[in-house]
Amino acid sequence: MPGGATRGGHAHKALHQLIIAMSGSFDVVLDDGDRKRRFHLNRSYYGLYVCPMVWRELDNFSSGSVSLVLASDYFDESDYFRDYDRFVASARTST
Repeated sequence: MPGGATRGGHAHKALHQLIIAMSGSFDVVLDDGDRKRRFHLNRSYYGLYVCPMVWRELDNFSSGSVSLVLASDYFDESDYFRDYDRFVASARTST
């Protein structure tokens, strides 16, 4: 990943993920619709679990960093929220 890049900017309705910094470092910002938290990943032996219905953005990549994302299922476009306002509205009605 080139330094300064941004990835993510979506949430999943049902998919579970584990995000790992295999090389270099980056930040993961998690947002449940009410609260945002930033996590700095820089060790390949630590992973960050992201449950369904959590918006995620990855940023602050060091130059040449490599991220590994393990997913609980295959790609399914219908599982994505790509619009933040729609995600927040759905997250607030589902709790």
